[in-house]
Formats: sequence, C-alpha cells, structure tokens
Amino acid sequence: HLESYLNSLYGCKYAEFFRAFVEIVDQMRADPYLSPHIRYYMREVRVVAYAQFLESYKSVTLDSMAAAFDVSPAFLDTEISGFIVAGRLNAKIDKVSGIVETNRPDQKNALYQDTIKKGDILLNRIQK
Repeated sequence: HLESYLNSLYGCKYAEFFRAFVEIVDQMRADPYLSPHIRYYMREVRVVAYAQFLESYKSVTLDSMAAAFDVSPAFLDTEISGFIVAGRLNAKIDKVSGIVETNRPDQKNALYQDTIKKGDILLNRIQK
C-alpha cells in the first residue's frame, strides 16, 4: 500500500491516493506509537494533496476537483473551506458558481509587509 500511496501522490492520481491513504491510516491506527498522531497526519497529508492539486489551476470547479479526489463535492467544500479559513490553502470558494479560485500570495508584497511590521516594532522600541 505504501508504494501506491506515495506514487499516486507523486503522479497526481488523487483518487488512487485517497484509496491508498485509507489503507495507510488503518495500518497506523494499529500501531500504538503512531495512533495518537493520526488526526494530525491525516490533516497535513490532505493539505499537501489539495495544495498540490490547486497549484496547477487558477480556478477549478468543485465538481471536477471532487471527481479527481473521488469524494463528494459537499465533503470537499467542507474540507477545503476549513483549510482556507485556517490559512493553510491560498484559495477562495465561490459557492454560487461552485468554483475554487486560487490566489497565490505575492512574495514582494509579503516581504514589504513584513519589513513594515518589523520597522514599526523597532520604532516603538526606540520611542519608549
């Protein structure tokens, strides 16, 4: 199962990946050392898979993404919206159109905002 699990993620075969993922999680549940960490591992792996899928698109319909992952659109909507709210996926969901739109963060803008923030902190320290 491990080979199909890893190769399917690498080869972007997401439906196969999710089927193998279930098998891996079942094996992890039986392990006394890994079982306490299953929820964390499941969440992180799903974020990686969704981010990898969305990286290829500017926008994608929920139906086509659900078909790619072999899950229902309702499940995918709930799952992705939680990751978006948590800041784990850079996307937004247009619920009316059923479209997931990616918004890749601008590196220059992020660096600029970070520099301004650090400058404000420095000025506040100096003024005290």
